[in-house]
Amino acid sequence: MKRRHFLKYSGAAAAWAGFSFKGFSFNPAPQLPFLKALAEGGNPNNRVLVLIQLTGGNDGINTFIPLDQYDNLANARSSVLIPANKVLSLNGTLTSGLHPSMPQLRNMYNDGLVSVVQNVGYPNQDYSHFRSTDIWMSASDADQLVESGWTGRYLESQHPGFPDDYPNPDFPDPLAIQIGSVVSLALMGSAVPMGMAISDPTAFYQFVNDTVEPAPNTPYGNELEFIRLVTQQAQVYYQSVKDAADAGKNLSALYPAAGVNALADQLRIVAQLISGGLQTPIYIVSIDGFDTHSEQVDATFGTTEGTHANLLHLVSEAVGAFQDDLKLLGADDRVAGMTFSEFGRTIASNGSLGTDHGAAAPMFVFGKNVIPGIIGNNPQIPDNPFVSSDIPMQHDFRSVYASALQDWFGIANPESILQNQFPILPIFKAASTATHTITDTRIEASNYPNPFHQATTFTFTSDGGQVLIRLMDNNGRVLKTIVDGYYPEGTHRVSFTAQDLKPGNYFYSVVVNGAMLTKKLLVI
Repeated sequence: MKRRHFLKYSGAAAAWAGFSFKGFSFNPAPQLPFLKALAEGGNPNNRVLVLIQLTGGNDGINTFIPLDQYDNLANARSSVLIPANKVLSLNGTLTSGLHPSMPQLRNMYNDGLVSVVQNVGYPNQDYSHFRSTDIWMSASDADQLVESGWTGRYLESQHPGFPDDYPNPDFPDPLAIQIGSVVSLALMGSAVPMGMAISDPTAFYQFVNDTVEPAPNTPYGNELEFIRLVTQQAQVYYQSVKDAADAGKNLSALYPAAGVNALADQLRIVAQLISGGLQTPIYIVSIDGFDTHSEQVDATFGTTEGTHANLLHLVSEAVGAFQDDLKLLGADDRVAGMTFSEFGRTIASNGSLGTDHGAAAPMFVFGKNVIPGIIGNNPQIPDNPFVSSDIPMQHDFRSVYASALQDWFGIANPESILQNQFPILPIFKAASTATHTITDTRIEASNYPNPFHQATTFTFTSDGGQVLIRLMDNNGRVLKTIVDGYYPEGTHRVSFTAQDLKPGNYFYSVVVNGAMLTKKLLVI
């Protein structure tokens, strides 16, 4: 199908302009045979990635609290800092904890379902909401203007001829769905958007239930209502989305009532469509309000209450219900979620019970097939930070994207999508499940430096027993045995020299008394 026929096929005067009803826009985009390629190659389990945007710039310090830096934090942000005895503790660490409004996420972490990537940002931070959001969506450098999105380029790399000869009957489902008024830059290809947008949950239910915004009870109004319904049904994805919604269901009792938690309402729809058989691999949802310059905390009831606490409660409640739903639906092995925000907040609080635009902040990646734990170190807080002092970046956000592309979707060369090479982080269990399948949060092991050139040091804990550490390639083949012997209870360190290892990504498995942990290391 040629481009001009594609536009005609979409059922709208301008296919990418979409249509409007109830004051919201619905932007269509066709499904790609890329999904078939993934199903047969890099995405053998029909994996789904759900991106959760925390719009406004989330205060990472009060979200994932570095308890080992508490004294200096108390000097810098006493007016907003969470009391240490209120911080939610996490299994396996005494130095980090969660905001007290996030018990569901804490439980998921303790159940081995969450990976926390510390101090995520990008060089030369731009403090504009709009510009920084564009940088995250496009995966560009701070001084680079890119008009396509990282997921859009990913899709185009699989099908450079799109949209010619698309859509076709073999692939009826949307490639990506964003619940929001417009398709974001993240889903933009070089010429057209690669996903569809549903403005809000109300618009979604109108769409799948063949209802539209009521028009005046006049002859003109009746005609208008009919035109709206016909326009809605003319979209190329109408039938596939409706069929999935009709077939799908939600089983979790943890969702709040509709309208109480907007993020939970969005994730409920995502779970319903996944359970209904929709083969869409990428969803984007969002929650606004994180620009907490003032009244981040409650002046009367203390720092554990207020705007930020309410927002984090909504996020934790929504993610907890969504993960529970996926488990009950039997889909949790192929769905992962990721939170992101355009930037963090300053180390120091301001004079308005708030914090200002900052730089790096933690990202949370969750799901049954993430490697649980904490990647990176707690931010180091100076004794007397300036009012505008930032958390330094430890991990470039594009490393998280590269890890998702390679280890979740099975793309061998994520640098071709991200326009540069970034270290792969040990976030996801490998796309090839033979590489590593077992993770045990009772084991603590790491290596530093990572990436490394000549030598690195492995640090691991033993409760007194046999310890085995082996180096493997991307196919799971054992290359070297690094440790094999009895180690008494405690923490141990073993040096390792790369010797004849070629630069690239490797895995190492740590087995302690039968429990296994697998992580990645990069030789440069």
